[in-house]
Amino acid sequence: MQEDFIDRSRATREGEELDSVRLLAYLRERMPDLEEPLKVEQFPAGFSNLTYLLRAGELEFVLRRPPVGAKIKTAHDMAREYKILSHLYPVYKKLPRPLFFCEDETILGAPFYVMERVKGIILRAQPPEGLNLSHEVMRRLSQTFIQNLVEIHEVDYKAAGLGEMGQPEGYVLRQVEGWTRRYYRARTDDVPAVERLASWLSEHAPPDSRRSALIHNDYKYDNVVLAPNDLSKVLAVLDWEMATIGDPLMDFGTTLGYWVDADDPEEWQRYGFGLTTLPGSFRRSDVVEYYAKQSGRDISNALFYYAYGLLKIAVIVQQIYFRYRQGLTKDSRFASLGLLVKACGDLARRAIEKGRIDRLG
Repeated sequence: MQEDFIDRSRATREGEELDSVRLLAYLRERMPDLEEPLKVEQFPAGFSNLTYLLRAGELEFVLRRPPVGAKIKTAHDMAREYKILSHLYPVYKKLPRPLFFCEDETILGAPFYVMERVKGIILRAQPPEGLNLSHEVMRRLSQTFIQNLVEIHEVDYKAAGLGEMGQPEGYVLRQVEGWTRRYYRARTDDVPAVERLASWLSEHAPPDSRRSALIHNDYKYDNVVLAPNDLSKVLAVLDWEMATIGDPLMDFGTTLGYWVDADDPEEWQRYGFGLTTLPGSFRRSDVVEYYAKQSGRDISNALFYYAYGLLKIAVIVQQIYFRYRQGLTKDSRFASLGLLVKACGDLARRAIEKGRIDRLG
Protein backbone atom coordinates (compact mmCIF):
# COMPACT_ATOMS: atom_id res chain seq x y z
CA MET A 1 0.00 0.00 0.00
CA GLN A 2 1.43 3.37 -1.04
CA GLU A 3 -0.29 4.90 2.01
CA ASP A 4 2.31 3.10 4.12
CA PHE A 5 4.93 5.52 2.80
CA ILE A 6 3.17 8.72 3.93
CA ASP A 7 5.52 11.06 5.79
CA ARG A 8 5.53 10.21 9.52
CA SER A 9 6.18 12.17 12.68
CA ARG A 10 8.19 10.94 15.65
CA ALA A 11 8.77 11.78 19.29
CA THR A 12 9.93 15.35 19.84
CA ARG A 13 13.70 15.86 20.05
CA GLU A 14 15.22 16.79 23.39
CA GLY A 15 15.25 20.54 23.87
CA GLU A 16 12.58 21.15 21.22
CA GLU A 17 9.48 20.13 23.21
CA LEU A 18 6.29 22.23 23.12
CA ASP A 19 4.15 23.19 26.13
CA SER A 20 1.09 21.16 25.16
CA VAL A 21 -1.02 22.59 28.02
CA ARG A 22 -0.54 26.21 26.91
CA LEU A 23 -0.88 25.20 23.27
CA LEU A 24 -4.17 23.37 23.86
CA ALA A 25 -5.57 26.39 25.70
CA TYR A 26 -4.60 28.63 22.79
CA LEU A 27 -6.15 26.31 20.21
CA ARG A 28 -9.36 25.91 22.21
CA GLU A 29 -9.89 29.66 22.16
CA ARG A 30 -10.19 29.28 18.40
CA MET A 31 -11.70 25.79 18.26
CA PRO A 32 -13.81 25.32 21.44
CA ASP A 33 -14.80 21.77 20.54
CA LEU A 34 -11.25 20.51 20.17
CA GLU A 35 -10.89 17.15 21.90
CA GLU A 36 -8.38 16.27 24.59
CA PRO A 37 -5.67 15.19 24.92
CA LEU A 38 -3.51 17.13 22.49
CA LYS A 39 -0.76 14.85 21.21
CA VAL A 40 2.39 16.50 19.90
CA GLU A 41 5.04 14.84 17.74
CA GLN A 42 7.76 16.23 15.51
CA PHE A 43 8.67 15.77 11.88
CA PRO A 44 12.35 14.85 12.22
CA ALA A 45 13.63 15.95 8.81
CA GLY A 46 14.61 19.47 7.85
CA PHE A 47 17.32 21.72 9.21
CA SER A 48 15.57 25.06 9.60
CA ASN A 49 12.20 25.89 11.16
CA LEU A 50 10.79 23.22 13.47
CA THR A 51 7.69 21.39 12.31
CA TYR A 52 5.29 19.46 14.57
CA LEU A 53 2.24 17.25 14.12
CA LEU A 54 -0.68 18.03 16.45
CA ARG A 55 -3.39 15.41 16.99
CA ALA A 56 -6.67 16.05 18.77
CA GLY A 57 -9.15 13.25 18.31
CA GLU A 58 -9.49 12.66 14.56
CA LEU A 59 -8.10 16.08 13.69
CA GLU A 60 -4.50 16.67 12.62
CA PHE A 61 -2.68 19.97 12.24
CA VAL A 62 0.89 21.06 11.57
CA LEU A 63 2.66 23.71 13.64
CA ARG A 64 5.72 25.67 12.53
CA ARG A 65 8.01 27.69 14.78
CA PRO A 66 11.61 29.01 14.58
CA PRO A 67 14.47 26.76 15.69
CA VAL A 68 15.54 27.05 19.31
CA GLY A 69 18.28 29.64 19.68
CA ALA A 70 17.89 31.09 16.18
CA LYS A 71 18.69 34.78 15.92
CA ILE A 72 18.31 35.22 12.15
CA LYS A 73 14.87 36.78 12.29
CA THR A 74 14.50 37.34 8.55
CA ALA A 75 15.03 33.63 7.91
CA HIS A 76 12.53 32.53 10.57
CA ASP A 77 9.80 35.16 10.31
CA MET A 78 6.63 33.25 11.13
CA ALA A 79 4.36 36.23 10.47
CA ARG A 80 5.79 36.64 6.99
CA GLU A 81 5.53 32.94 6.16
CA TYR A 82 1.93 32.86 7.38
CA LYS A 83 1.10 35.94 5.30
CA ILE A 84 2.54 34.32 2.19
CA LEU A 85 0.48 31.16 2.68
CA SER A 86 -2.68 33.14 3.46
CA HIS A 87 -2.39 35.27 0.32
CA LEU A 88 -1.28 32.47 -1.96
CA TYR A 89 -3.85 29.86 -0.98
CA PRO A 90 -6.75 31.43 -2.94
CA VAL A 91 -4.73 31.49 -6.20
CA TYR A 92 -2.33 28.53 -5.84
CA LYS A 93 -3.96 25.56 -4.18
CA LYS A 94 -0.90 23.35 -3.80
CA LEU A 95 -0.38 24.53 -0.23
CA PRO A 96 -1.44 23.52 3.27
CA ARG A 97 -4.33 25.79 4.25
CA PRO A 98 -3.10 28.22 6.95
CA LEU A 99 -5.30 28.45 10.06
CA PHE A 100 -3.83 30.58 12.86
CA PHE A 101 -0.82 32.77 13.54
CA CYS A 102 0.31 33.50 17.11
CA GLU A 103 2.78 36.28 17.89
CA ASP A 104 2.39 35.86 21.67
CA GLU A 105 5.73 34.35 22.70
CA THR A 106 4.41 33.46 26.17
CA ILE A 107 2.62 30.46 24.62
CA LEU A 108 5.59 28.56 23.18
CA GLY A 109 8.51 30.92 23.62
CA ALA A 110 8.42 32.09 19.99
CA PRO A 111 5.87 33.09 17.33
CA PHE A 112 4.28 30.17 15.49
CA TYR A 113 1.52 29.32 13.09
CA VAL A 114 -0.81 26.37 12.57
CA MET A 115 -1.98 24.92 9.26
CA GLU A 116 -3.87 21.94 7.97
CA ARG A 117 -1.91 18.76 7.36
CA VAL A 118 -1.52 17.55 3.78
CA LYS A 119 -0.98 13.79 3.88
CA GLY A 120 1.32 12.47 1.22
CA ILE A 121 4.75 11.11 0.38
CA ILE A 122 7.86 13.25 0.75
CA LEU A 123 10.97 11.98 -1.01
CA ARG A 124 14.08 12.41 1.10
CA ALA A 125 17.66 11.21 0.66
CA GLN A 126 16.72 7.79 2.05
CA PRO A 127 13.33 6.76 0.60
CA PRO A 128 11.06 4.34 2.44
CA GLU A 129 12.01 0.73 1.75
CA GLY A 130 9.72 -0.83 -0.83
CA LEU A 131 8.55 2.41 -2.47
CA ASN A 132 8.33 2.03 -6.24
CA LEU A 133 10.80 4.52 -7.74
CA SER A 134 11.10 2.96 -11.17
CA HIS A 135 12.68 4.53 -14.25
CA GLU A 136 9.25 5.60 -15.48
CA VAL A 137 8.20 7.05 -12.11
CA MET A 138 11.38 9.13 -11.78
CA ARG A 139 11.09 10.40 -15.34
CA ARG A 140 7.52 11.57 -14.85
CA LEU A 141 8.37 13.02 -11.46
CA SER A 142 11.27 15.03 -12.93
CA GLN A 143 8.90 16.55 -15.46
CA THR A 144 6.11 17.27 -12.99
CA PHE A 145 8.49 18.71 -10.42
CA ILE A 146 9.98 21.23 -12.87
CA GLN A 147 6.60 22.02 -14.42
CA ASN A 148 5.30 22.88 -10.96
CA LEU A 149 8.18 25.31 -10.45
CA VAL A 150 7.18 26.97 -13.71
CA GLU A 151 3.62 27.22 -12.37
CA ILE A 152 4.86 28.94 -9.21
CA HIS A 153 6.78 31.43 -11.32
CA GLU A 154 3.62 32.17 -13.31
CA VAL A 155 1.44 32.93 -10.28
CA ASP A 156 -0.12 36.41 -10.48
CA TYR A 157 1.50 37.63 -7.28
CA LYS A 158 -0.03 41.07 -7.57
CA ALA A 159 -3.52 39.60 -7.70
CA ALA A 160 -2.58 37.57 -4.61
CA GLY A 161 -1.76 40.77 -2.73
CA LEU A 162 1.97 40.06 -2.58
CA GLY A 163 3.17 42.79 -4.92
CA GLU A 164 4.91 44.72 -2.15
CA MET A 165 6.66 41.71 -0.64
CA GLY A 166 9.93 41.93 -2.57
CA GLN A 167 12.22 44.25 -4.51
CA PRO A 168 12.77 42.76 -7.97
CA GLU A 169 15.11 45.54 -9.14
CA GLY A 170 18.73 44.68 -8.45
CA TYR A 171 17.72 41.27 -7.11
CA VAL A 172 20.59 39.23 -8.61
CA LEU A 173 23.49 41.25 -7.24
CA ARG A 174 21.69 41.93 -3.96
CA GLN A 175 21.30 38.18 -3.37
CA VAL A 176 24.95 37.45 -4.10
CA GLU A 177 26.04 40.20 -1.72
CA GLY A 178 23.52 39.20 0.93
CA TRP A 179 24.45 35.51 1.01
CA THR A 180 28.13 36.44 1.04
CA ARG A 181 27.61 38.64 4.12
CA ARG A 182 25.66 35.88 5.85
CA TYR A 183 28.46 33.44 5.19
CA TYR A 184 31.11 35.62 6.81
CA ARG A 185 28.87 36.33 9.80
CA ALA A 186 28.41 32.60 10.42
CA ARG A 187 31.89 31.42 9.41
CA THR A 188 33.46 28.89 11.76
CA ASP A 189 36.29 27.51 9.61
CA ASP A 190 38.32 28.70 6.64
CA VAL A 191 36.80 27.35 3.42
CA PRO A 192 38.68 29.11 0.59
CA ALA A 193 36.55 27.50 -2.14
CA VAL A 194 33.39 29.17 -0.81
CA GLU A 195 35.12 32.54 -0.51
CA ARG A 196 36.39 32.29 -4.11
CA LEU A 197 32.91 31.27 -5.25
CA ALA A 198 31.37 34.36 -3.67
CA SER A 199 33.91 36.60 -5.42
CA TRP A 200 33.34 34.91 -8.79
CA LEU A 201 29.57 35.37 -8.52
CA SER A 202 29.98 39.06 -7.71
CA GLU A 203 32.21 39.53 -10.76
CA HIS A 204 29.94 37.56 -13.15
CA ALA A 205 26.45 38.59 -12.03
CA PRO A 206 24.11 38.98 -15.04
CA PRO A 207 21.36 41.61 -15.31
CA ASP A 208 18.03 40.82 -13.64
CA SER A 209 15.49 38.89 -15.69
CA ARG A 210 12.95 41.03 -17.48
CA ARG A 211 10.04 39.24 -15.83
CA SER A 212 10.02 39.11 -12.05
CA ALA A 213 8.03 36.36 -10.34
CA LEU A 214 6.95 34.78 -7.10
CA ILE A 215 9.88 32.60 -6.07
CA HIS A 216 9.93 29.86 -3.46
CA ASN A 217 13.69 30.03 -2.83
CA ASP A 218 14.06 26.47 -1.45
CA TYR A 219 12.31 24.30 -4.02
CA LYS A 220 13.55 20.70 -3.80
CA TYR A 221 12.07 17.22 -3.50
CA ASP A 222 11.84 17.15 0.28
CA ASN A 223 9.76 20.33 0.27
CA VAL A 224 7.11 18.79 -1.96
CA VAL A 225 4.24 16.49 -0.89
CA LEU A 226 3.36 13.89 -3.54
CA ALA A 227 0.15 11.91 -3.98
CA PRO A 228 0.46 8.38 -2.54
CA ASN A 229 -1.29 6.85 -5.56
CA ASP A 230 0.67 8.87 -8.14
CA LEU A 231 4.15 10.15 -7.34
CA SER A 232 4.06 12.42 -10.38
CA LYS A 233 1.26 14.49 -8.81
CA VAL A 234 2.21 17.39 -6.51
CA LEU A 235 -0.28 17.86 -3.65
CA ALA A 236 1.50 20.68 -1.82
CA VAL A 237 4.68 22.71 -1.66
CA LEU A 238 6.03 23.28 1.87
CA ASP A 239 8.48 25.63 3.60
CA TRP A 240 7.74 29.05 2.11
CA GLU A 241 9.87 30.86 4.70
CA MET A 242 12.26 32.36 2.12
CA ALA A 243 9.68 33.10 -0.59
CA THR A 244 9.70 36.57 -2.14
CA ILE A 245 9.27 38.46 -5.39
CA GLY A 246 12.41 38.46 -7.49
CA ASP A 247 14.30 36.87 -10.35
CA PRO A 248 12.89 33.39 -11.09
CA LEU A 249 16.20 32.23 -12.57
CA MET A 250 17.83 32.68 -9.16
CA ASP A 251 15.07 30.46 -7.74
CA PHE A 252 15.74 27.96 -10.50
CA GLY A 253 19.45 28.09 -9.65
CA THR A 254 18.70 27.06 -6.07
CA THR A 255 16.76 24.04 -7.33
CA LEU A 256 19.59 23.21 -9.71
CA GLY A 257 22.07 23.40 -6.84
CA TYR A 258 20.17 20.67 -5.01
CA TRP A 259 20.01 18.47 -8.11
CA VAL A 260 22.63 15.71 -7.95
CA ASP A 261 23.77 13.84 -11.07
CA ALA A 262 24.71 10.17 -10.93
CA ASP A 263 28.27 10.92 -12.09
CA ASP A 264 28.93 13.80 -9.68
CA PRO A 265 31.99 13.50 -7.42
CA GLU A 266 31.58 10.87 -4.72
CA GLU A 267 32.07 13.36 -1.88
CA TRP A 268 29.11 15.36 -3.21
CA GLN A 269 26.82 12.39 -3.79
CA ARG A 270 27.09 11.21 -0.21
CA TYR A 271 25.09 14.27 0.87
CA GLY A 272 22.32 13.46 -1.65
CA PHE A 273 19.65 16.13 -1.25
CA GLY A 274 17.11 13.99 -3.01
CA LEU A 275 16.82 11.02 -5.27
CA THR A 276 17.83 12.65 -8.53
CA THR A 277 20.56 10.10 -9.20
CA LEU A 278 18.07 7.25 -9.68
CA PRO A 279 17.60 5.83 -13.19
CA GLY A 280 15.02 7.81 -15.14
CA SER A 281 15.73 11.10 -13.40
CA PHE A 282 16.66 14.16 -15.39
CA ARG A 283 20.28 15.22 -15.40
CA ARG A 284 20.98 18.86 -14.57
CA SER A 285 21.32 19.63 -18.28
CA ASP A 286 17.86 18.08 -18.83
CA VAL A 287 16.46 20.19 -16.00
CA VAL A 288 17.75 23.37 -17.68
CA GLU A 289 16.40 22.36 -21.09
CA TYR A 290 12.98 21.36 -19.74
CA TYR A 291 12.54 24.49 -17.60
CA ALA A 292 13.57 26.73 -20.51
CA LYS A 293 11.10 25.00 -22.83
CA GLN A 294 8.20 25.10 -20.37
CA SER A 295 8.81 28.66 -19.14
CA GLY A 296 10.08 30.36 -22.28
CA ARG A 297 12.90 31.93 -20.25
CA ASP A 298 16.49 32.28 -21.40
CA ILE A 299 18.86 30.19 -19.26
CA SER A 300 21.95 30.48 -21.44
CA ASN A 301 23.88 31.52 -18.31
CA ALA A 302 23.02 28.32 -16.43
CA LEU A 303 26.54 28.10 -14.97
CA PHE A 304 26.07 31.32 -12.99
CA TYR A 305 22.68 30.28 -11.59
CA TYR A 306 24.00 26.82 -10.67
CA ALA A 307 27.04 28.29 -8.93
CA TYR A 308 24.77 30.71 -7.08
CA GLY A 309 22.61 27.80 -5.93
CA LEU A 310 25.68 26.09 -4.49
CA LEU A 311 26.74 29.25 -2.64
CA LYS A 312 23.27 29.67 -1.17
CA ILE A 313 23.16 26.04 -0.01
CA ALA A 314 26.62 26.41 1.52
CA VAL A 315 25.55 29.49 3.47
CA ILE A 316 22.29 27.96 4.70
CA VAL A 317 24.22 24.93 5.92
CA GLN A 318 26.93 27.12 7.46
CA GLN A 319 24.35 29.09 9.44
CA ILE A 320 22.95 25.86 10.86
CA TYR A 321 26.44 24.55 11.60
CA PHE A 322 27.25 27.83 13.36
CA ARG A 323 24.29 27.33 15.72
CA TYR A 324 25.51 23.80 16.44
CA ARG A 325 29.05 24.97 17.18
CA GLN A 326 27.64 27.67 19.47
CA GLY A 327 25.75 25.00 21.43
CA LEU A 328 22.37 26.44 20.47
CA THR A 329 21.11 23.06 19.23
CA LYS A 330 21.88 19.50 20.26
CA ASP A 331 20.73 17.92 17.00
CA SER A 332 23.46 15.40 16.21
CA ARG A 333 22.71 15.61 12.47
CA PHE A 334 24.46 18.97 12.42
CA ALA A 335 27.85 17.75 13.64
CA SER A 336 29.31 17.08 10.16
CA LEU A 337 27.72 19.96 8.27
CA GLY A 338 31.05 21.74 7.96
CA LEU A 339 32.07 19.06 5.44
CA LEU A 340 28.97 19.78 3.37
CA VAL A 341 29.88 23.49 3.23
CA LYS A 342 33.27 22.54 1.81
CA ALA A 343 31.67 20.12 -0.67
CA CYS A 344 29.48 22.94 -2.04
CA GLY A 345 32.52 25.12 -2.61
CA ASP A 346 34.52 22.31 -4.22
CA LEU A 347 31.74 21.37 -6.63
CA ALA A 348 31.24 25.00 -7.66
CA ARG A 349 34.99 25.28 -8.29
CA ARG A 350 34.83 22.26 -10.61
CA ALA A 351 31.86 23.68 -12.49
CA ILE A 352 33.50 27.08 -12.97
CA GLU A 353 36.84 25.57 -14.06
CA LYS A 354 35.12 23.26 -16.56
CA GLY A 355 32.66 25.94 -17.70
CA ARG A 356 29.66 23.63 -17.42
CA ILE A 357 27.08 22.33 -14.94
CA ASP A 358 27.37 18.60 -15.62
CA ARG A 359 30.02 15.91 -16.08
CA LEU A 360 31.81 17.23 -13.01
CA GLY A 361 33.05 13.88 -11.67
